[in-house]
Amino acid sequence: MNNNLRLIINNVSDRLIEEKNFFEKDELKIILDLYAKMVSEGSWKDYGLSISSKQVGFSVFKNAAENALYKICKNFKPKNKNLKYLITDTNGKVLKNSFDLNELLINTNWKKLQK
Repeated sequence: MNNNLRLIINNVSDRLIEEKNFFEKDELKIILDLYAKMVSEGSWKDYGLSISSKQVGFSVFKNAAENALYKICKNFKPKNKNLKYLITDTNGKVLKNSFDLNELLINTNWKKLQK
């Protein structure tokens, strides 16, 4: 008989795996497709990712040495369904928001948002 086997019920580590928050694969593809388009137009040059327990953000930069132009955010527990996805400026001011990432990015006129 093997004494090293244990039965684990309601494993805490399984719950921790479920609670890991990031962009889903399809969300990241939508963002990276937009990023590639904007890089090819010469509008964006670099990006960065920020992750916290409340949201994940994809920041875009005109130049690597400057502050981010925009941040595309996904809130994990929004107070309102329209606050799930946000586009914020350098200061964190919400420029646009939606419950659908694809619609938010498609319906944003990035040239008008730029300063």
